[in-house]
Amino acid sequence: MAETKPDKPGFFSRLFGRKAEEAPAAPAPETPQAGGEPEAMPSPPATAADDLTAAPPSVTTASPDTPEEDKVPPELAGADLQPVEGLDPEGTNPQEPLPRIVTETGPELRPDISAADLLAPEPAPAEVVPAPEQQPAASRGWWQRLTDGMRRTSSSLSESVTGLFTKRKLDDATLEELEDALVQADLGVPTAMRITEAIASGRYNKEISPQEVKAILAGEVEKALQPVAQALSIDRSRKPFVVLMVGVNGAGKTTTIGKLSQKFREQGLKVMLAAGDTFRAAAIEQLKVWGERVGAPVLARAQGADAAGLAYDALQEAKANGTDVLLIDTAGRLQNKAGLMAELEKIVRVVKKFDPTAPHATLLVLDATVGQNAVSQVELFQKAAGVTGLIMTKLDGTARGGILVALAAKFGLPVHFIGVGEGVEDLEPFTARDFAKAIAGLDTAS
Repeated sequence: MAETKPDKPGFFSRLFGRKAEEAPAAPAPETPQAGGEPEAMPSPPATAADDLTAAPPSVTTASPDTPEEDKVPPELAGADLQPVEGLDPEGTNPQEPLPRIVTETGPELRPDISAADLLAPEPAPAEVVPAPEQQPAASRGWWQRLTDGMRRTSSSLSESVTGLFTKRKLDDATLEELEDALVQADLGVPTAMRITEAIASGRYNKEISPQEVKAILAGEVEKALQPVAQALSIDRSRKPFVVLMVGVNGAGKTTTIGKLSQKFREQGLKVMLAAGDTFRAAAIEQLKVWGERVGAPVLARAQGADAAGLAYDALQEAKANGTDVLLIDTAGRLQNKAGLMAELEKIVRVVKKFDPTAPHATLLVLDATVGQNAVSQVELFQKAAGVTGLIMTKLDGTARGGILVALAAKFGLPVHFIGVGEGVEDLEPFTARDFAKAIAGLDTAS
């Protein structure tokens, strides 16, 4: 009988270190011998527990019967060989390799992304277009900053007034509409009546151009404002010259104090600031920042300290240091709160105990955006603190700048400064002609 060779292990078995198991040959049946002794019973087969063998090593070893061309090369001897990606272990059909995404923890297989996507070039970064440079406010000049800041007021007034005279003759109905438009622009009834009479004078039942209306409007506004356009005069014989700053919350008192300090310093005056708004910690810090910026010392106390006592201490220190100007900030108070207004009166009384002539100037800071509400503010602050002058801020944020004309006609208080922006250069001394031309929408300065 021909000799049967053992089955040759396949490639997959050789790759993972498994040898083909040789099937045991079936024992030939034996014929019992007659008359002989009975044959001993065969021992029971060994169990798996009795025939434990060591696990095969993980290192692949070539079978002695492996053909020479299939044996592992010497340089790969002892290596832990693994299936090659892209090759079917049981066949030779190539497979497309899965794309890999490199992450923080290493390569990650992503079957949802093709290799073409990974090889695609990255899109070019978008071209950054630089923003146009804005012209610095200081280089534009005061007239341009004023007209730009009051653009909303002048546009609103021009549209409502000059539109009435387009291809129309002056008659009673037109003049009545004009007066209503001027009142709605917060110019006040007396000023509106005066402007209407000036336009009607000698032009009744005649046509008038919008440019003529603007010129008459500017002229009448200038007449109303000329008496109150007064610069703030610092009496250098009084040391310190005490300026008390009052106004409601949000009017811009603390910022205005900083801007005035800068202007006084530029005039060679020695300035000191007192953080009298002890109700708000933010106001105290804001004033300290302004003091550092302009080089002026700031006297401050903890939040909740007595404001009147702080004002008195500031006067003593300013007197000892030879300070020229002492600016005292106060807490913003609503004009309809009697208790808070009484606290302001206390500050004035304490200041007068140190110097009967102080405060030498009490400036009310008004927010132009409040419109007619500014009238009641002037009335009550003048009664509580003896307001001597006005500063109008935020004219660049409203179409109601005409309220300054109404205040001038009603109270006659000096208007020292107006503001049309956040910069120090945006707070300038008030001039009636420039303001009148800006509010009328004329393009030429005085």
